[in-house]
Amino acid sequence: MGNKVLIVDDAAFMRMMVKEVLTKNGFDVVGEAENGAVAVDKYKELSPDLVIMDITMPELNGIEALKKIKALDETAKIVMCSAMGQQAMVIEAIQAGAKDFIVKPFQADRVCEAVRKVLA
Repeated sequence: MGNKVLIVDDAAFMRMMVKEVLTKNGFDVVGEAENGAVAVDKYKELSPDLVIMDITMPELNGIEALKKIKALDETAKIVMCSAMGQQAMVIEAIQAGAKDFIVKPFQADRVCEAVRKVLA
């Protein structure tokens, strides 16, 4: 059984792409969430080993969700995703406790590298 991963992105096709990359590489995608509020609930419910989360989302953005998840579980491992040109948000995410970040559009090997590094 691979490590349990929760994928959080408001774009369904992005969740599908990340899920495909991870499952092909032996990771177990246990859940998906379309915004930060759902992500926090799913984190409580599923206790994943890792969360891959978009920064820009409706309802509750990735940074706010990251802070809420870290408040629930300070050992939570979270990798943030962001589009090009969001350096300030990436820095904020790292300061809030993100372990790594992936820039969109991402390469499959970069996703796996980030996940393996954070889970190691």
